[in-house]
Amino acid sequence: MSGHDDDAVKHFESVQDLASAKGVRYMPLDQVVQLPIDTLLDRIETLANRDQRPDPVGAAAVLGTKQPPALTVTQALETYWALAKDKTFGKSEDQKRRWENPRKKAVRNFVSVVGDKPMNHITADDMLEFRSYWQERIEIGGLTANSANKDLILLGEILKTVNSMKRMGLDLPLDGLAFKEGEKPERPPFSDEWIRTKLLAPNALMGLDAEARTIFLGMINTGYRPSEAACAAPDQFCLDADIPHLIVRSRLGRAIKNKNSKHVIPLVGVSLEAMRAFPNGFPTYRDNDAGLSSTVNKYLRANGLMESDDHVVYSLRHSFENRLLRAGVDDRVRRDLMGHSLNRERYGQGGGLAFKAEMVQRIAF
Repeated sequence: MSGHDDDAVKHFESVQDLASAKGVRYMPLDQVVQLPIDTLLDRIETLANRDQRPDPVGAAAVLGTKQPPALTVTQALETYWALAKDKTFGKSEDQKRRWENPRKKAVRNFVSVVGDKPMNHITADDMLEFRSYWQERIEIGGLTANSANKDLILLGEILKTVNSMKRMGLDLPLDGLAFKEGEKPERPPFSDEWIRTKLLAPNALMGLDAEARTIFLGMINTGYRPSEAACAAPDQFCLDADIPHLIVRSRLGRAIKNKNSKHVIPLVGVSLEAMRAFPNGFPTYRDNDAGLSSTVNKYLRANGLMESDDHVVYSLRHSFENRLLRAGVDDRVRRDLMGHSLNRERYGQGGGLAFKAEMVQRIAF
């Protein structure tokens, strides 16, 4: 009965399950006919029932005559959301939106060029046409190879996931399409002199909203990612502890970047002083920090507080790491403070919070 389900995807999955129930793995017909003769006969013999009459549904399952469902690319995207739920576990609604949007864009771009074709009708020429579309945008529109590759990678991720997890058995022409990427420009750090005389000048940041200003000042002696403070829950701010610190970790409805991003940052100097204005965190940005960096970048540029056109908010993070390096702070400790991965197993606590606070105090403003 399930083999006659009107839903094409469920029907195809039922046929695959029926093949498994008969002790064989579903294979499309063009692969079945390539099997050794004894193996092929074994498959055929599984079809015999009590009255020796073949069952058409069973035959479709065992001999691979049922074609995969003709999901279009947009239907594949809708199917993909359910298959990729594990990738959004723990993310906030804003994080989910930012994860989904580039995937929606990749599919939208492909459909605009090639059309909403069924997955099993996508040809190598279709993919080359999509690549040519991006080639033109790179040459004429001033876009980068990185942008093109992101679209190609995400489209491939969607189609490959659906093809694999729905056991469709399609040979998708997705390889060899990437553009050669240039080196990503490195963001320069703010110099110590610029931080001291410009960013920390009296009233230099007073026109910035109070929460954004505090998050920015907090970066100076922590090097944290802005979202790590902006989205932290009240219990992650430990300002009254013997050694004031911020705990960077996931919380309900908000995931951090990766497991290495979980760390504890001592708070000292101007960063601690600024944080005392918001001992319970930043309610404006806690569940939506999307506009934070843009707000700060815009303010700094408008007020002549960017050291160069290449500087951005994240330049404070690079500045913090450079100061640690110049002060001779051990690589393990630097990585722990920055929330970076370590190319070996972590043992112990990297000297403990008091030791890390002492190291940061050496380079603090």
